[in-house]
Amino acid sequence: MAIVPLAGLLSHATESVAAKTGDAAGGLLNATLGNLTELVIALAALQAGQYTLVKASIAGAIVTNTLFMLGASFLLGGLKYHIQEFNRASARIQAGLLFLATVALLMPSVLGGLDTASVAPVTQTLSLSLAVLLIIGYGLGLLFTLGTHREFFSSADHAEAGEAPWPIGLALGTLAGVTVLVALVSEIFVESVQEAAVAFGMTPAFVGFIVVALVGAAAEMASAFSGARKNRLDLSVGIALGSASQIALFVAPVLVLMSYVIGPSPMDLQFWPGAVMMMFLATVTAMFVTNSGRSAWFVGVLVLMVYIIFATTLYVLPPAVR
Repeated sequence: MAIVPLAGLLSHATESVAAKTGDAAGGLLNATLGNLTELVIALAALQAGQYTLVKASIAGAIVTNTLFMLGASFLLGGLKYHIQEFNRASARIQAGLLFLATVALLMPSVLGGLDTASVAPVTQTLSLSLAVLLIIGYGLGLLFTLGTHREFFSSADHAEAGEAPWPIGLALGTLAGVTVLVALVSEIFVESVQEAAVAFGMTPAFVGFIVVALVGAAAEMASAFSGARKNRLDLSVGIALGSASQIALFVAPVLVLMSYVIGPSPMDLQFWPGAVMMMFLATVTAMFVTNSGRSAWFVGVLVLMVYIIFATTLYVLPPAVR
C-alpha cells in the first residue's frame, strides 16, 4: 500500500519534468532513475556471485518493460481514448536499439550451446567485447535522439489539461527521492513475495523473471500508466521502451564490466535459450505494434497476451538454467 501514494508523487514529478524537457527526455530520466536502483541491487548480487539471479533479473526486466508496461499503457490509455497517437520515430529507434541488444545477446548463447571446454574462454572474451560495443551503441543512440536529430523525436501534443507542473528543481528532487523510496519498498515487498511464491509452488525462474521484474518496475510503471491515461502516450512509450533498451544496452554491459572488478569471476552474456528467445520475440512485438504510431485498447491486449504466454510457459515449464 505504501507504493500507491509514492506512485502518485512520482507520476506528477515525471510529468512536470517532461513538461519542461519534453516527453523523450522526461521518460529517459524516469527510466534512468528506476534502473539506477536496479543496478545497485544487481551489483550487490554480482558481488555475491549470484550470476544466474543477475541474468534472470536482466532478461525479466527487458521482457516486462517491453511487453507488460507497454501493453498495459496501450490498454489503459485506449480504455479512455478511442485512438491514441505517439511519435513512431522515437518508438522505432528504441525498438531498433533493443533489436541490436538481442542480436548481441544471441551470439554468446549460441556459442555456449556448443558445450565444449574451449568455448568458455571465447564466450567470455566475446561478452566483454559486446559489452563495450553495446555501451557505445547506447551512447550514440542518445546523441542521435537528444542531440543531432532531436527535432524528429518531439512529442505529439495530445495531452489533456491537468495540474500545473511543479518547478523543475522540485520535480527533479521529488523524482529522485521518490524513486529511491519506491525501490526500497519494492525490495521489501519482493522478499515477502518470494517467500509466498515458494509456498504456492512457483519456481525461482518464474519469480525472478516475472514477479520480481514486475515489482521492480513499479516506479516506471506508475509514470507510464499515468501518462497513458492523460493521453501522453509518448511519455509512456518512452519510459517502457527506453527503460528496456537502457537495461539491455547499458545496465547489462556495465554489470559484465563490473564483474571483473567486484565479482568472484567474470560474468558473460550467455543466457539460457528460452530467455534469449523471449527477449527477441518481445523486441519484434514492440517493433510491430509501434510501427504505425497509433494505438487502441486492443493493441494493448495483444501485447499483454504475448506476455501472459511467456509467463504461463515459465510457470508450467521452468527452464533448466545452468
